[in-house]
Amino acid sequence: MGQTINPTGKDIILVETDFCGRKLSLEVGRVGFRTSASVIVRYGDTVVLGTAMISPRTISGMDYFPLSIDYEEKMYASGKISGSRYIKREGRPSDDAILIGRLIDRPIRPLWPKGYRQEVQGVATVLSMDPSFRPDMVAMIAMSAAFMLTGAPFDGPVAGLRIGLVDGKFTAFATPEQLSDGDLDLVVAATKDGIMMVEAGASEVSEDQIAEALEFAFAAIQPAIVLQQQLAAKVGVTKQAFVLSAPDPAVQTTVDTWLEGKLGEDLRKPYPERNVMIQTLRDDMRAAFAEKLGDDFEALKSDYDEAFQLAVHKDVRQGIIDDNVRPDGRGFTEVRELSSEVDLLPRAHGSSLFTRGLTQALNIITLAPLSFVQLVDTMEREGERRYLHHYNAPGYTVGEVRRLGSPGRREIGHGYLAERALAAVLPAEADFPYTIRSVTEIMSQNGSTSMAATCSSSLALMAAGVPIKRPVSGIAMGLMIAGDKSYILTDIADAEDFAGDMDFKVTGTTNGITALQMDMKVHGLPVAILKETLVQGRAGRAHILEHMMTTIAEPRADMSPYAPRVETIQINPDKIREVIGKGGEVIQKITAETGTTIDIKDDGMIMIASPNGDSIEAAKQWIRMITEDPEVGAIYKDRPVVSVLDFGAFVQIMPGKDGLVHVSEISEERVEKTSDVLKEGDKVTVKLIAIDERGRLQLSMKAAARELNK
Repeated sequence: MGQTINPTGKDIILVETDFCGRKLSLEVGRVGFRTSASVIVRYGDTVVLGTAMISPRTISGMDYFPLSIDYEEKMYASGKISGSRYIKREGRPSDDAILIGRLIDRPIRPLWPKGYRQEVQGVATVLSMDPSFRPDMVAMIAMSAAFMLTGAPFDGPVAGLRIGLVDGKFTAFATPEQLSDGDLDLVVAATKDGIMMVEAGASEVSEDQIAEALEFAFAAIQPAIVLQQQLAAKVGVTKQAFVLSAPDPAVQTTVDTWLEGKLGEDLRKPYPERNVMIQTLRDDMRAAFAEKLGDDFEALKSDYDEAFQLAVHKDVRQGIIDDNVRPDGRGFTEVRELSSEVDLLPRAHGSSLFTRGLTQALNIITLAPLSFVQLVDTMEREGERRYLHHYNAPGYTVGEVRRLGSPGRREIGHGYLAERALAAVLPAEADFPYTIRSVTEIMSQNGSTSMAATCSSSLALMAAGVPIKRPVSGIAMGLMIAGDKSYILTDIADAEDFAGDMDFKVTGTTNGITALQMDMKVHGLPVAILKETLVQGRAGRAHILEHMMTTIAEPRADMSPYAPRVETIQINPDKIREVIGKGGEVIQKITAETGTTIDIKDDGMIMIASPNGDSIEAAKQWIRMITEDPEVGAIYKDRPVVSVLDFGAFVQIMPGKDGLVHVSEISEERVEKTSDVLKEGDKVTVKLIAIDERGRLQLSMKAAARELNK
């Protein structure tokens, strides 16, 4: 097999442990000699390379941590070449890769110190993929381990697990099929001290089951945490020096002094009044210090702005912790004012507008035949997406001037969360054979737009006549921690999100939870607090759902007149080639003459779409004629005479199926010559009276007439 030489002169280091029934190994020193750190992680036949780069320079004037984490799918990892006819090389990451990149980023980002401004890049590359489980959690371990070895101030390690519910039992590294068919697909990321991140799709699962799954996952994750610590100890990591970016303490003190008496109770006003007051106060502060400092203020403006924002965040926390009052004056369990309506857009197949406080989401539903499904071709899967949720939030929704462009990671993530929220209640394809596109256009933002997108989408689907099982509502929960005490907030707005310690989004029906997304800003939480949050969130969801049902309580029986009609017909799969015909000539003739669109599944399910019901019925009759087997005793009306002979006439009762009407079966009266009564092209009604041992069809016109005249 050969041997790898490390040109740096360092030994290859390998550590391994048992992890959820398989061997997990971390290896350093085999590849990536010029990275800040690189780790090869192997679990089963899945191999992921995690690389970390720490820039030596600090980026000044930046008000956020410049961390980027990417997840790279390689088609070769699963032994595949892209199914695209024109592009075989990996290019723009798929939505799946973007979502997994976010999944890895979310528990890692809070573990860096506030004010760290050195540019950090992490890349998780899947080199080999075991198809029996998804590789994303292996990639999370690889990324965490790499950051642990850089010497940068990363307060890890962190690890994750994807949990399924298989035969009533929680199962780590469940197969893709088990996750798809089961009631729960849950991702949990944690440190040794607590849970950092949760994301789930569920089929109306209870809060108690979710809490049990969180406890199971937290315990199961710990061997991967310990293994990373062992690796770091073996490598002997050298800590890097760093400087945190923060306002000059003197600037913070000066701003705090100027703000005395201007924050607190006077600012506890409903939105948008509070936002206007905060902006006015910021402008007054800038003007006051610009006058005091003159030309020197411009160079210090960002420090003063950051100090002002920190003071406002501190005031929000103090109001909640000391006075039990939220920034807009609400109680901890109070939901902002709600309003909603449907049918705003006359030509849309379904539309709704959902408003909660200043957050507003317009949703539009478009229905199309199944031929409009999105084809999926990634490292992990090939298939079709029948339900799509797209989320858009331009700059004007937060009062900013921002260039329009393609959706970013946040937009893709929010759209996916709302899509998962509704997936559990969608009708089966056989019951509702449509491709469904749901688009949320955010009109205004002030916290929890993904939950507004969920509520708005649920309303629009019902308005469009999509027979969802039950309506879905969603709510965002927040948390403030002071010492050993926690304060849970229902329906958080931006101010509470920015100043708080957790953002927990939960969606569901009256029967249970359909989706979860939780991110921590502190270093982990115990399951008990998360369970309490779920229970409080259930009451908030119920309040919102009650309001939604006053607007529309259930799916409409009829769809929009502008939506296409799709009906199905099931045929024997062996007959598909007859419906298609040589070179597609039969199906092309059917669609051209009936004005329909026809899609055929491999199992023999045929979907026929048209705005006109008569056109659909004509196509269905045509397909039945092609695919039905002749039945003795059946009557076939208006069938063409294809040839006339002395002893009788051949009549086509189905495409490619002719039968003989003997001269004696033409009429009750004696017929001397067939040509005296029939000619080619005539349309006649016949009854199939027999099929002989050679499969020849015997037809009778007089038997058909006799039966029809009874």
